[in-house]
Amino acid sequence: MRFALTALFLSTLAAQPALGQVGGGRAEDVESLDGILTAYYEVVSRPAGTAPDRARDEWIHHPDALVAITGVDDQGVPVIRTMTLGEYHDRFGDPDAASFFEWEIHRTVQRFGNVAHVWSTYASSREPAGEVFGRGINSIQLYHDGTRWWITSWIFDQERAGNEIPPEFLPPPGTTR
Repeated sequence: MRFALTALFLSTLAAQPALGQVGGGRAEDVESLDGILTAYYEVVSRPAGTAPDRARDEWIHHPDALVAITGVDDQGVPVIRTMTLGEYHDRFGDPDAASFFEWEIHRTVQRFGNVAHVWSTYASSREPAGEVFGRGINSIQLYHDGTRWWITSWIFDQERAGNEIPPEFLPPPGTTR
């Protein structure tokens, strides 16, 4: 009986994600919401000719994480593409000819227990903190497993004519970030 209980306990532990089990990141990436959101933006920011940091991205995302990209088609009809993180990297993870940098300019966090939802407004440029060519909002869902944070899903939309970022999702006037 003792052997059966021990085997059951060990198999349960083996089924649980561990800190070093997925991807290749740093412990500070997943210790706090600040850490995981910093890593979220760092993995996509890169100089020309390099790819996003897939290993670190896998580290901060739950193995079953989902990604959704929204926008409008040529006729202005809303569209959505959903995929796994692996599918996202397979589709968009090649090195780019142009550099790409993205950073958070405003954040709104709602948390209950082990679940958090983050509205993260971002800016994009071709150099770190450079001239902004695009902005939008990421809606990021996270889960804390008692040890670390995981991104379980995210969806975003870009700012465009008729889809301006509301003032409550922007930094207060006079602040820079």
